[in-house]
Amino acid sequence: QVQLVESGGGLAQFGGSLRLSCVASGFTFSNYAMSWARQTPGKGLEWVSAIYRDGTVPYYTDSVKGRFTISRDNAVNTLYLQMNSLKSEDTAVYYCAKGSSGSNWGEYDYWGQGTQVTVSS
Repeated sequence: QVQLVESGGGLAQFGGSLRLSCVASGFTFSNYAMSWARQTPGKGLEWVSAIYRDGTVPYYTDSVKGRFTISRDNAVNTLYLQMNSLKSEDTAVYYCAKGSSGSNWGEYDYWGQGTQVTVSS
């Protein structure tokens, strides 16, 4: 059974850093694209970044470019989101999502339950 478990969220100070992790199980992790998305009451759901099975990164949303880095370690079935220079606008629930193929970041079939990131202002 596919399972995606996010962790690493919490409270950070403005300008601080957090690293989110998503541990995947129930499928061959290395065969699939993965993404991070975030949700807030004000903005709704926003795609943050995506990464192909080979490590190619096709997308970052403009607001996080230069601050966030998506990566993956296929050896341990884990997706990461390194978040630096955090702003209050980054406060959201962050979700890990599994792509439906290795090089398609537009279609996702499973989602984690999310991890809360709160940045003080």
